[in-house]
Amino acid sequence: MLLVAAFLVVATVAIIVILPKAAPADGTGSTGDPEVLSQTASGPLTTADRDFLFKIRQAGLWEIPSGNMAQNKSNNQKVRDVGRILAADHVKLDEQVRALAAQLGVVLPSEPSEDQQKWLAEEMAANPGEQFDQVFANRLRLAHGKVFGTIALIRAGTRNDQIRAFAEVGNTFVLKHMRLLESTGLVDHNQLPQPPAPAK
Repeated sequence: MLLVAAFLVVATVAIIVILPKAAPADGTGSTGDPEVLSQTASGPLTTADRDFLFKIRQAGLWEIPSGNMAQNKSNNQKVRDVGRILAADHVKLDEQVRALAAQLGVVLPSEPSEDQQKWLAEEMAANPGEQFDQVFANRLRLAHGKVFGTIALIRAGTRNDQIRAFAEVGNTFVLKHMRLLESTGLVDHNQLPQPPAPAK
């Protein structure tokens, strides 16, 4: 009987040792998880969720003027068509992200990111015609590839139902836009980041 009791104590200690640490109750994210900003009717809203909304908002803030610029600076009908579709889609997406942010109590940025402002400046500085077309197609394709990865991670891991549903909307738009940009034949895939190496 004494041996059985000793075995149970050892087994219990072993179980306690191998269990992962629970996330802190205060939501500080000290375990590496995103910080919980607030509890909403659709689930917790984290810093990662907020960053996702920021990225969607800022995408519109530079892609709408980029698409409009293509109407004046490109001589390529395909580029003009792609620019027009991107701008129109981002007007719709911007309406949705602003409405969702208002529901969740998130204050969105009112300017593109520093990188996006530089890309806009490159487009404005580019000569009309082929030079503009190259900058337009490659900068926009690179940007869509970056946000595509963010959306995938949010869709896979968010605990907020509204954010999860909006990630699917964003994914549809971004995938569509990558295909459209690639259809111009101007995207240099050698300029894009390599996919991550397989985990060992």
